[in-house]
Amino acid sequence: MKAIRTAWLCALVLAGAGAGAFAHGNGPTDPQIAAIVVVANQVDVDAGKLAQEKSGTKEVKEFAALMVADHTAVNRAAGELVQKLKVAPEANATSDSLQQGGDKNLATLKGLSGAAFDKAYVDHEVAYHEAVVEALDKTLIPSAHNAELKALLIKVRPAFIAHLEHARQLQKRLAGG
Repeated sequence: MKAIRTAWLCALVLAGAGAGAFAHGNGPTDPQIAAIVVVANQVDVDAGKLAQEKSGTKEVKEFAALMVADHTAVNRAAGELVQKLKVAPEANATSDSLQQGGDKNLATLKGLSGAAFDKAYVDHEVAYHEAVVEALDKTLIPSAHNAELKALLIKVRPAFIAHLEHARQLQKRLAGG
């Protein structure tokens, strides 16, 4: 249950990014978006690596491996872009909260095993990907000023939707549905 609360906290933080969380009132700047993207992806990579180690379910391990691979690739692309643009990701309240939420989620997951671990991990993945898609649609894509950054966000959006649908299907299977 704690993992689900952490996921909802992440969702609120990401959704809050569009509701005046940034001082200049126009949403996050491109350097702030870069930091949010990097942290959001790294949080999921870290959780995926833990799930690969701890889960005893083949489907969960495979999903976790996909999360690690895909989110690592997004971070690599984001890193290449910020280097090309000579922009350093700028930490902000949203990226800091995401990191704290990710750390809390990992701590909770580390204390679980078996079916409880799998359920908490997958429930978190569903909530987390819902929040990320909402943040992409309502805050990050509309706030991106650099055309290449905006294009990257638009390009990765379908993968996040696919992850969300995959996580939802896995969640149903784990619940016996």
